[in-house]
Amino acid sequence: MNLARIVGPHPAKALALVQGHRRVSYGQLRAQVARSRAGLVANGVGPDDRVGLLCPSSPEFVVAYLAVLGVGAVAVPLNPQSPLEELSQQLSAVRPVALVVGPAEEGAGESLVGRELVVLPAVDLPASTGPNAGMVDRLADEPAALLFTSGTAGFPKAAVLTHGSLLANIEQMGLRVGTAATSDDVALLLIPPFHIFGLNAVLGVQLFVGGVTVLAQRFDPASTFELVQSEKATILPGVPELFAALAGHLEANGDELATIRLAVSGAAPLASEVAARFHERFGIRLWQGYGLTEASPAVTFPDLTGHYDPRSVGMPLPGVEVRVVDSDGNAVLAGDPGEILLRGPNVFAGYFEDTAATERVLDAAGWLHTGDVAVMSDEGELTIVDRRKDLIIVSGFNVFPAEVEQVLARHPGVVEAAVIGVPNPPHGESVRAFVVPQASLWPESSEVPGLSEPELVLYCARHLARYKCPARVSFVRALPRSMHGKALRRQLH
Repeated sequence: MNLARIVGPHPAKALALVQGHRRVSYGQLRAQVARSRAGLVANGVGPDDRVGLLCPSSPEFVVAYLAVLGVGAVAVPLNPQSPLEELSQQLSAVRPVALVVGPAEEGAGESLVGRELVVLPAVDLPASTGPNAGMVDRLADEPAALLFTSGTAGFPKAAVLTHGSLLANIEQMGLRVGTAATSDDVALLLIPPFHIFGLNAVLGVQLFVGGVTVLAQRFDPASTFELVQSEKATILPGVPELFAALAGHLEANGDELATIRLAVSGAAPLASEVAARFHERFGIRLWQGYGLTEASPAVTFPDLTGHYDPRSVGMPLPGVEVRVVDSDGNAVLAGDPGEILLRGPNVFAGYFEDTAATERVLDAAGWLHTGDVAVMSDEGELTIVDRRKDLIIVSGFNVFPAEVEQVLARHPGVVEAAVIGVPNPPHGESVRAFVVPQASLWPESSEVPGLSEPELVLYCARHLARYKCPARVSFVRALPRSMHGKALRRQLH
Protein backbone atom coordinates (compact mmCIF):
# COMPACT_ATOMS: atom_id res chain seq x y z
CA MET A 1 0.00 0.00 0.00
CA ASN A 2 0.94 3.67 -0.19
CA LEU A 3 -1.27 6.55 0.93
CA ALA A 4 -0.28 8.51 -2.19
CA ARG A 5 -2.31 6.06 -4.27
CA ILE A 6 -5.54 7.71 -3.09
CA VAL A 7 -5.46 9.99 -6.15
CA GLY A 8 -5.16 7.06 -8.57
CA PRO A 9 -8.74 5.92 -9.30
CA HIS A 10 -10.31 9.26 -10.26
CA PRO A 11 -11.14 10.40 -13.82
CA ALA A 12 -8.24 12.26 -15.41
CA LYS A 13 -10.39 15.26 -16.34
CA ALA A 14 -12.04 15.58 -12.94
CA LEU A 15 -11.04 18.74 -11.08
CA ALA A 16 -8.81 18.14 -8.04
CA LEU A 17 -7.32 21.44 -6.86
CA VAL A 18 -8.24 25.10 -7.21
CA GLN A 19 -6.25 28.15 -6.18
CA GLY A 20 -7.16 31.47 -7.72
CA HIS A 21 -7.21 31.04 -11.48
CA ARG A 22 -5.29 27.78 -11.30
CA ARG A 23 -7.17 24.56 -12.00
CA VAL A 24 -5.46 21.19 -11.54
CA SER A 25 -7.23 18.03 -12.71
CA TYR A 26 -6.58 14.61 -11.24
CA GLY A 27 -4.75 13.60 -14.41
CA GLN A 28 -2.50 16.64 -14.17
CA LEU A 29 -1.98 16.06 -10.47
CA ARG A 30 -0.89 12.46 -11.03
CA ALA A 31 1.52 13.53 -13.78
CA GLN A 32 3.03 16.29 -11.64
CA VAL A 33 3.43 13.96 -8.69
CA ALA A 34 5.15 11.33 -10.89
CA ARG A 35 7.64 13.90 -12.20
CA SER A 36 8.28 15.16 -8.70
CA ARG A 37 8.96 11.64 -7.47
CA ALA A 38 11.68 11.49 -10.11
CA GLY A 39 13.04 14.81 -8.88
CA LEU A 40 13.23 13.55 -5.31
CA VAL A 41 14.95 10.33 -6.34
CA ALA A 42 17.43 12.30 -8.47
CA ASN A 43 18.29 14.30 -5.37
CA GLY A 44 18.96 11.20 -3.31
CA VAL A 45 15.65 10.88 -1.49
CA GLY A 46 14.56 7.31 -0.88
CA PRO A 47 12.46 5.09 1.40
CA ASP A 48 12.40 6.09 5.08
CA ASP A 49 14.19 9.40 4.45
CA ARG A 50 12.50 12.39 6.05
CA VAL A 51 11.65 15.42 3.90
CA GLY A 52 10.59 18.77 5.32
CA LEU A 53 7.78 20.64 3.54
CA LEU A 54 8.10 24.38 4.08
CA CYS A 55 5.30 25.44 1.75
CA PRO A 56 2.09 27.41 2.13
CA SER A 57 -1.29 25.93 1.25
CA SER A 58 -0.87 25.50 -2.51
CA PRO A 59 -0.93 22.92 -5.31
CA GLU A 60 2.86 22.71 -4.90
CA PHE A 61 2.41 21.53 -1.32
CA VAL A 62 -0.03 18.83 -2.42
CA VAL A 63 2.31 17.63 -5.18
CA ALA A 64 5.32 17.58 -2.87
CA TYR A 65 3.40 15.77 -0.11
CA LEU A 66 2.18 13.02 -2.43
CA ALA A 67 5.58 12.73 -4.12
CA VAL A 68 7.39 12.31 -0.81
CA LEU A 69 4.94 9.60 0.26
CA GLY A 70 5.18 7.98 -3.17
CA VAL A 71 8.94 7.40 -3.01
CA GLY A 72 8.50 5.80 0.42
CA ALA A 73 9.90 8.78 2.30
CA VAL A 74 8.33 10.51 5.31
CA ALA A 75 6.77 13.97 4.93
CA VAL A 76 7.35 16.56 7.65
CA PRO A 77 4.96 19.49 7.08
CA LEU A 78 6.26 22.69 8.70
CA ASN A 79 4.69 26.05 9.47
CA PRO A 80 6.07 28.60 6.96
CA GLN A 81 5.30 31.38 9.47
CA SER A 82 7.53 29.92 12.17
CA PRO A 83 10.71 31.85 13.03
CA LEU A 84 14.01 30.36 11.93
CA GLU A 85 14.94 29.28 15.44
CA GLU A 86 11.82 27.15 15.81
CA LEU A 87 12.23 25.67 12.33
CA SER A 88 15.86 24.87 13.09
CA GLN A 89 14.86 23.07 16.30
CA GLN A 90 12.26 21.02 14.47
CA LEU A 91 14.64 20.11 11.67
CA SER A 92 17.27 19.12 14.23
CA ALA A 93 14.72 16.88 15.93
CA VAL A 94 13.81 14.89 12.81
CA ARG A 95 16.99 15.31 10.69
CA PRO A 96 15.51 15.42 7.17
CA VAL A 97 17.66 14.79 4.12
CA ALA A 98 15.81 17.41 2.07
CA LEU A 99 13.65 20.50 2.51
CA VAL A 100 11.05 21.48 -0.10
CA VAL A 101 10.37 25.22 0.02
CA GLY A 102 7.81 27.50 -1.58
CA PRO A 103 8.87 30.69 -3.42
CA ALA A 104 8.29 32.92 -0.39
CA GLU A 105 10.20 30.50 1.84
CA GLU A 106 13.36 30.21 -0.25
CA GLY A 107 15.15 32.72 1.97
CA ALA A 108 14.35 30.68 5.03
CA GLY A 109 15.47 27.55 3.22
CA GLU A 110 18.83 29.09 2.38
CA SER A 111 19.25 30.15 6.01
CA LEU A 112 18.70 26.57 7.13
CA VAL A 113 21.20 24.91 4.79
CA GLY A 114 23.88 24.88 7.47
CA ARG A 115 22.73 21.34 8.16
CA GLU A 116 23.19 18.36 5.86
CA LEU A 117 20.09 18.64 3.74
CA VAL A 118 19.18 19.50 0.17
CA VAL A 119 16.90 22.51 -0.39
CA LEU A 120 14.50 21.94 -3.30
CA PRO A 121 12.12 24.51 -4.82
CA ALA A 122 8.48 23.43 -4.61
CA VAL A 123 7.55 25.25 -7.82
CA ASP A 124 10.02 23.22 -9.89
CA LEU A 125 10.61 20.16 -7.77
CA PRO A 126 11.63 17.85 -10.66
CA ALA A 127 15.40 18.00 -10.99
CA SER A 128 15.78 15.19 -13.48
CA THR A 129 14.94 14.68 -17.12
CA GLY A 130 15.02 10.94 -16.64
CA PRO A 131 12.04 8.60 -16.43
CA ASN A 132 9.41 9.07 -13.76
CA ALA A 133 9.99 7.20 -10.53
CA GLY A 134 7.51 4.48 -9.66
CA MET A 135 5.44 4.23 -6.50
CA VAL A 136 7.11 2.45 -3.58
CA ASP A 137 4.99 -0.04 -1.66
CA ARG A 138 4.86 0.48 2.10
CA LEU A 139 3.44 -1.52 4.97
CA ALA A 140 0.48 -0.09 6.85
CA ASP A 141 2.56 0.44 9.98
CA GLU A 142 5.39 2.28 8.21
CA PRO A 143 5.60 6.05 8.74
CA ALA A 144 4.10 8.45 6.21
CA ALA A 145 4.26 11.78 8.03
CA LEU A 146 5.65 13.43 11.14
CA LEU A 147 3.54 16.24 12.56
CA PHE A 148 4.70 18.37 15.43
CA THR A 149 2.35 18.44 18.38
CA SER A 150 2.53 19.23 22.06
CA GLY A 151 1.37 15.70 22.74
CA THR A 152 -0.08 15.14 26.19
CA ALA A 153 2.86 16.72 28.02
CA GLY A 154 6.19 18.41 27.46
CA PHE A 155 7.60 20.29 24.51
CA PRO A 156 6.38 19.80 20.93
CA LYS A 157 7.13 16.34 19.64
CA ALA A 158 6.89 14.78 16.21
CA ALA A 159 3.93 12.40 16.11
CA VAL A 160 4.51 9.45 13.78
CA LEU A 161 1.49 8.93 11.54
CA THR A 162 1.61 5.86 9.34
CA HIS A 163 0.21 5.07 5.93
CA GLY A 164 -2.29 2.81 7.68
CA SER A 165 -3.38 5.26 10.39
CA LEU A 166 -3.94 8.15 7.96
CA LEU A 167 -5.83 6.00 5.48
CA ALA A 168 -7.88 4.33 8.23
CA ASN A 169 -9.05 7.70 9.52
CA ILE A 170 -9.99 8.88 6.04
CA GLU A 171 -12.09 5.74 5.61
CA GLN A 172 -13.61 6.09 9.11
CA MET A 173 -14.73 9.64 8.36
CA GLY A 174 -16.39 8.37 5.21
CA LEU A 175 -18.54 5.90 7.12
CA ARG A 176 -20.44 8.44 9.25
CA VAL A 177 -23.93 8.87 7.78
CA GLY A 178 -24.65 12.38 6.53
CA THR A 179 -21.08 13.62 6.73
CA ALA A 180 -19.31 11.49 4.15
CA ALA A 181 -17.74 13.51 1.37
CA THR A 182 -18.31 12.47 -2.25
CA SER A 183 -16.75 13.29 -5.60
CA ASP A 184 -19.40 15.99 -6.02
CA ASP A 185 -18.18 17.92 -2.98
CA VAL A 186 -16.10 21.08 -3.10
CA ALA A 187 -14.27 21.67 0.19
CA LEU A 188 -12.72 24.98 1.15
CA LEU A 189 -9.31 24.43 2.77
CA LEU A 190 -8.82 27.33 5.17
CA ILE A 191 -6.78 25.30 7.66
CA PRO A 192 -3.06 25.18 6.77
CA PRO A 193 -1.91 21.72 5.68
CA PHE A 194 0.87 21.57 8.28
CA HIS A 195 -2.05 21.08 10.73
CA ILE A 196 -3.47 17.56 10.81
CA PHE A 197 -7.04 18.88 10.48
CA GLY A 198 -6.21 20.46 7.15
CA LEU A 199 -3.82 17.75 6.00
CA ASN A 200 -5.92 14.62 6.50
CA ALA A 201 -9.46 15.52 7.59
CA VAL A 202 -9.90 17.92 4.67
CA LEU A 203 -7.23 17.44 1.97
CA GLY A 204 -6.81 13.70 2.51
CA VAL A 205 -10.55 13.05 2.47
CA GLN A 206 -11.13 15.11 -0.68
CA LEU A 207 -8.30 13.42 -2.57
CA PHE A 208 -9.61 10.01 -1.48
CA VAL A 209 -13.18 10.58 -2.72
CA GLY A 210 -12.15 12.48 -5.85
CA GLY A 211 -13.67 15.79 -4.79
CA VAL A 212 -12.38 19.32 -5.28
CA THR A 213 -10.17 21.11 -2.73
CA VAL A 214 -10.12 24.89 -2.92
CA LEU A 215 -6.83 26.06 -1.41
CA ALA A 216 -7.28 29.43 0.28
CA GLN A 217 -4.16 31.55 0.67
CA ARG A 218 -5.53 33.52 3.59
CA PHE A 219 -8.66 33.90 5.68
CA ASP A 220 -10.89 36.90 5.90
CA PRO A 221 -14.70 36.84 5.77
CA ALA A 222 -15.09 38.77 2.51
CA SER A 223 -12.69 36.60 0.49
CA THR A 224 -14.14 33.45 2.05
CA PHE A 225 -17.64 34.42 0.98
CA GLU A 226 -16.33 35.11 -2.53
CA LEU A 227 -14.61 31.71 -2.71
CA VAL A 228 -17.69 29.85 -1.51
CA GLN A 229 -19.84 31.57 -4.11
CA SER A 230 -17.40 31.44 -7.04
CA GLU A 231 -16.46 27.78 -6.51
CA LYS A 232 -19.89 26.67 -5.23
CA ALA A 233 -18.27 25.14 -2.16
CA THR A 234 -20.31 22.52 -0.33
CA ILE A 235 -18.11 21.76 2.69
CA LEU A 236 -16.75 24.44 5.02
CA PRO A 237 -14.35 23.14 7.70
CA GLY A 238 -12.65 25.51 10.12
CA VAL A 239 -11.76 26.47 13.66
CA PRO A 240 -14.32 28.25 15.90
CA GLU A 241 -12.61 31.60 15.32
CA LEU A 242 -13.36 31.34 11.60
CA PHE A 243 -17.07 30.77 12.10
CA ALA A 244 -17.28 33.56 14.68
CA ALA A 245 -15.68 35.94 12.18
CA LEU A 246 -18.07 34.91 9.41
CA ALA A 247 -21.12 35.29 11.65
CA GLY A 248 -19.89 38.68 12.84
CA HIS A 249 -19.22 40.14 9.39
CA LEU A 250 -21.45 43.20 9.28
CA GLU A 251 -21.82 43.31 5.49
CA ALA A 252 -23.05 39.72 5.15
CA ASN A 253 -26.72 39.37 4.21
CA GLY A 254 -27.04 35.67 5.09
CA ASP A 255 -27.02 34.25 1.55
CA GLU A 256 -23.24 34.06 1.15
CA LEU A 257 -23.04 30.40 2.20
CA ALA A 258 -26.10 29.13 0.35
CA THR A 259 -24.18 26.28 -1.32
CA ILE A 260 -22.71 24.90 1.92
CA ARG A 261 -24.24 21.59 2.96
CA LEU A 262 -21.84 20.84 5.82
CA ALA A 263 -20.07 23.25 8.18
CA VAL A 264 -17.60 21.55 10.51
CA SER A 265 -15.79 23.10 13.46
CA GLY A 266 -12.73 21.42 14.94
CA ALA A 267 -9.28 21.82 16.55
CA ALA A 268 -10.66 23.80 19.52
CA PRO A 269 -13.83 23.83 21.66
CA LEU A 270 -16.82 25.45 19.96
CA ALA A 271 -18.79 27.90 22.09
CA SER A 272 -22.55 27.37 21.84
CA GLU A 273 -22.95 31.11 21.31
CA VAL A 274 -20.82 30.96 18.15
CA ALA A 275 -22.86 28.04 16.80
CA ALA A 276 -26.09 29.90 17.56
CA ARG A 277 -24.96 33.14 15.88
CA PHE A 278 -23.73 31.24 12.82
CA HIS A 279 -27.03 29.38 12.47
CA GLU A 280 -29.05 32.54 12.99
CA ARG A 281 -27.03 34.43 10.38
CA PHE A 282 -26.78 31.80 7.64
CA GLY A 283 -29.40 29.18 8.48
CA ILE A 284 -26.70 26.49 8.64
CA ARG A 285 -26.13 24.19 11.59
CA LEU A 286 -22.52 24.20 12.76
CA TRP A 287 -21.34 20.77 13.86
CA GLN A 288 -18.23 20.04 15.86
CA GLY A 289 -16.14 16.91 16.11
CA TYR A 290 -13.34 15.83 18.41
CA GLY A 291 -9.88 14.73 17.42
CA LEU A 292 -6.17 15.09 18.04
CA THR A 293 -3.01 14.74 16.01
CA GLU A 294 -2.23 11.38 17.60
CA ALA A 295 -5.51 10.00 16.19
CA SER A 296 -4.89 11.13 12.60
CA PRO A 297 -7.03 13.17 13.75
CA ALA A 298 -10.78 12.43 13.93
CA VAL A 299 -12.23 10.48 16.85
CA THR A 300 -15.90 11.46 17.09
CA PHE A 301 -18.49 13.28 15.03
CA PRO A 302 -22.25 13.80 15.40
CA ASP A 303 -24.89 11.83 13.54
CA LEU A 304 -26.45 14.50 11.35
CA THR A 305 -29.70 12.55 11.23
CA GLY A 306 -30.12 12.77 15.01
CA HIS A 307 -30.87 15.65 17.35
CA TYR A 308 -28.73 18.77 17.18
CA ASP A 309 -26.68 19.75 20.22
CA PRO A 310 -23.84 22.21 19.48
CA ARG A 311 -22.10 21.21 22.73
CA SER A 312 -21.79 17.58 21.67
CA VAL A 313 -18.86 16.27 19.63
CA GLY A 314 -20.90 13.22 18.69
CA MET A 315 -20.29 9.50 18.67
CA PRO A 316 -17.05 7.60 18.05
CA LEU A 317 -16.38 7.05 14.37
CA PRO A 318 -16.78 3.49 13.06
CA GLY A 319 -13.75 1.44 14.03
CA VAL A 320 -12.78 3.75 16.91
CA GLU A 321 -13.21 2.46 20.45
CA VAL A 322 -13.68 5.12 23.14
CA ARG A 323 -13.73 4.73 26.91
CA VAL A 324 -14.25 7.41 29.56
CA VAL A 325 -12.43 6.42 32.75
CA ASP A 326 -11.57 7.68 36.22
CA SER A 327 -8.07 8.14 37.62
CA ASP A 328 -7.85 4.40 38.33
CA GLY A 329 -8.74 3.46 34.77
CA ASN A 330 -12.27 2.31 35.60
CA ALA A 331 -15.21 3.25 33.39
CA VAL A 332 -17.27 6.10 34.82
CA LEU A 333 -21.05 6.19 34.85
CA ALA A 334 -22.90 7.93 32.03
CA GLY A 335 -22.91 11.67 32.70
CA ASP A 336 -19.84 11.58 34.96
CA PRO A 337 -16.61 13.20 33.75
CA GLY A 338 -13.56 11.13 32.99
CA GLU A 339 -10.49 10.94 30.77
CA ILE A 340 -10.97 9.93 27.14
CA LEU A 341 -9.13 6.78 26.10
CA LEU A 342 -9.33 5.60 22.51
CA ARG A 343 -8.11 2.73 20.40
CA GLY A 344 -8.26 1.98 16.69
CA PRO A 345 -6.29 1.68 13.45
CA ASN A 346 -6.13 5.48 13.22
CA VAL A 347 -3.98 5.82 16.37
CA PHE A 348 -0.42 7.01 15.76
CA ALA A 349 2.69 4.86 16.12
CA GLY A 350 4.24 7.04 18.83
CA TYR A 351 6.48 10.08 19.15
CA PHE A 352 9.54 10.11 16.93
CA GLU A 353 12.54 8.66 18.79
CA ASP A 354 10.90 9.28 22.17
CA THR A 355 10.01 5.95 23.75
CA ALA A 356 9.38 7.42 27.20
CA ALA A 357 6.86 9.98 25.92
CA THR A 358 5.17 7.33 23.80
CA GLU A 359 4.79 4.95 26.72
CA ARG A 360 3.18 7.70 28.79
CA VAL A 361 0.27 7.96 26.36
CA LEU A 362 0.06 4.54 24.66
CA ASP A 363 -0.49 1.60 26.99
CA ALA A 364 0.29 -2.05 26.32
CA ALA A 365 -3.28 -2.73 25.19
CA GLY A 366 -3.10 -0.02 22.52
CA TRP A 367 -5.22 2.57 24.32
CA LEU A 368 -4.27 6.20 23.69
CA HIS A 369 -4.59 8.23 26.91
CA THR A 370 -5.61 11.66 25.65
CA GLY A 371 -5.68 13.60 28.93
CA ASP A 372 -8.90 15.21 27.66
CA VAL A 373 -11.94 15.06 29.94
CA ALA A 374 -15.47 14.36 28.73
CA VAL A 375 -18.84 13.03 29.77
CA MET A 376 -20.55 10.29 27.77
CA SER A 377 -24.31 9.95 27.48
CA ASP A 378 -26.19 6.66 27.68
CA GLU A 379 -26.29 6.71 23.87
CA GLY A 380 -22.51 7.08 23.63
CA GLU A 381 -22.35 10.77 22.71
CA LEU A 382 -19.39 12.74 24.06
CA THR A 383 -19.30 16.27 25.41
CA ILE A 384 -15.86 17.69 26.15
CA VAL A 385 -15.68 19.36 29.56
CA ASP A 386 -11.96 19.92 29.94
CA ARG A 387 -8.78 19.33 28.03
CA ARG A 388 -5.20 18.34 28.56
CA LYS A 389 -3.76 19.87 31.66
CA ASP A 390 -1.97 23.14 30.99
CA LEU A 391 -2.30 22.94 27.20
CA ILE A 392 -3.36 26.23 25.63
CA ILE A 393 -5.34 26.23 22.39
CA VAL A 394 -5.04 29.39 20.30
CA SER A 395 -7.22 29.43 17.18
CA GLY A 396 -7.05 25.63 17.04
CA PHE A 397 -3.27 25.41 17.51
CA ASN A 398 -1.66 23.83 20.55
CA VAL A 399 0.68 25.86 22.73
CA PHE A 400 2.50 24.16 25.58
CA PRO A 401 3.40 26.63 28.37
CA ALA A 402 6.84 25.17 29.05
CA GLU A 403 8.01 26.03 25.54
CA VAL A 404 7.06 29.71 25.94
CA GLU A 405 8.43 29.84 29.48
CA GLN A 406 11.80 28.57 28.33
CA VAL A 407 12.06 31.32 25.71
CA LEU A 408 11.10 34.03 28.21
CA ALA A 409 13.62 32.72 30.74
CA ARG A 410 16.41 33.22 28.21
CA HIS A 411 15.84 36.99 28.23
CA PRO A 412 18.62 38.63 30.29
CA GLY A 413 16.13 40.65 32.32
CA VAL A 414 13.98 37.66 33.33
CA VAL A 415 14.54 35.35 36.29
CA GLU A 416 11.66 32.99 35.50
CA ALA A 417 8.24 32.92 33.92
CA ALA A 418 4.97 31.02 34.02
CA VAL A 419 2.46 30.89 31.18
CA ILE A 420 -1.27 30.17 31.20
CA GLY A 421 -4.14 30.31 28.75
CA VAL A 422 -6.94 32.82 29.25
CA PRO A 423 -10.30 32.91 27.46
CA ASN A 424 -10.19 35.00 24.31
CA PRO A 425 -13.34 34.59 22.23
CA PRO A 426 -13.52 33.91 19.36
CA HIS A 427 -9.90 32.68 19.25
CA GLY A 428 -10.49 30.16 22.05
CA GLU A 429 -7.64 31.28 24.26
CA SER A 430 -4.66 33.60 24.27
CA VAL A 431 -1.31 33.21 25.98
CA ARG A 432 -0.65 35.21 29.13
CA ALA A 433 2.77 35.30 30.76
CA PHE A 434 3.73 36.09 34.35
CA VAL A 435 7.34 37.19 34.55
CA VAL A 436 9.68 37.60 37.51
CA PRO A 437 12.25 40.23 36.47
CA GLN A 438 15.81 40.51 37.73
CA ALA A 439 15.79 42.12 41.19
CA SER A 440 17.82 45.07 39.97
CA LEU A 441 15.07 45.92 37.49
CA TRP A 442 12.22 45.88 39.98
CA PRO A 443 11.32 49.38 41.18
CA GLU A 444 8.79 50.56 43.72
CA SER A 445 6.23 51.20 40.96
CA SER A 446 4.63 48.53 38.79
CA GLU A 447 6.73 49.66 35.82
CA VAL A 448 9.92 47.77 35.07
CA PRO A 449 12.51 50.07 33.45
CA GLY A 450 14.19 48.44 30.49
CA LEU A 451 11.82 45.50 30.58
CA SER A 452 8.44 46.22 29.07
CA GLU A 453 5.55 44.08 27.95
CA PRO A 454 6.05 45.02 24.25
CA GLU A 455 9.75 44.19 24.52
CA LEU A 456 9.06 40.68 25.82
CA VAL A 457 6.30 40.05 23.28
CA LEU A 458 8.69 41.08 20.50
CA TYR A 459 11.43 38.92 22.00
CA CYS A 460 9.12 35.89 21.94
CA ALA A 461 8.14 36.67 18.33
CA ARG A 462 11.79 36.28 17.32
CA HIS A 463 11.88 32.74 18.69
CA LEU A 464 8.34 31.37 18.48
CA ALA A 465 5.48 31.14 16.00
CA ARG A 466 3.20 34.14 16.41
CA TYR A 467 0.29 32.19 17.89
CA LYS A 468 2.57 30.99 20.70
CA CYS A 469 3.57 34.51 21.77
CA PRO A 470 2.02 36.09 24.88
CA ALA A 471 -0.78 38.55 24.25
CA ARG A 472 -0.27 39.91 27.78
CA VAL A 473 2.74 40.00 30.10
CA SER A 474 2.39 40.73 33.81
CA PHE A 475 5.35 41.39 36.11
CA VAL A 476 5.33 39.72 39.52
CA ARG A 477 7.82 39.53 42.40
CA ALA A 478 7.44 35.76 42.75
CA LEU A 479 5.46 32.85 41.34
CA PRO A 480 3.12 30.79 43.54
CA ARG A 481 4.69 27.43 44.33
CA SER A 482 3.71 24.04 45.68
CA MET A 483 5.38 22.47 48.70
CA HIS A 484 7.72 20.78 46.23
CA GLY A 485 8.74 24.10 44.71
CA LYS A 486 6.84 23.68 41.45
CA ALA A 487 5.24 26.82 40.01
CA LEU A 488 1.45 26.62 40.37
CA ARG A 489 0.02 27.87 37.09
CA ARG A 490 -3.54 27.26 38.29
CA GLN A 491 -3.16 30.00 40.91
CA LEU A 492 -2.27 32.60 38.28
CA HIS A 493 -5.03 34.66 36.73
